Amino acid sequence: MDDPLTLKVANDLAAIPQAAAEVEVFCATRALSSRTAHRFNLALEEVLANVIAYAFPAGGRHEIDVRIAHRDGRLHATVSDDGVAFNPLTRPTPDLRAPIEQRQVGGLGIHLLRTLTDTADYRRDGDRNVLTFSMRLGKPG
Repeated sequence: MDDPLTLKVANDLAAIPQAAAEVEVFCATRALSSRTAHRFNLALEEVLANVIAYAFPAGGRHEIDVRIAHRDGRLHATVSDDGVAFNPLTRPTPDLRAPIEQRQVGGLGIHLLRTLTDTADYRRDGDRNVLTFSMRLGKPG
């Protein structure tokens, strides 16, 4: 089994690019395709942005725990936070065919997560939201 990447990400949108850079290095050192790394990072960035935007309505400083693993021909992510309980996977799929002015606000990040990944699961573990997702790996290069 490969050594996982563990990150502590502050609940600040400015922290996302550093996390993304570390994921890129993680993928590159494992000779994963740049397309796979980009798609995986895009899914992770959407999850982090949603947690930062919605999990902490009272504000304050929080850390989001992120664990990335490479095993069994997949990239796996676990994102854990101490924000308000919320299962994003229960959100309905947005109607992308509706005219823009008739669409509901929000939900596109979760839709993107579902589109980019092969598996996604949510659970509440004590006082923490735990979202896991994985993606099958592409060809190296």
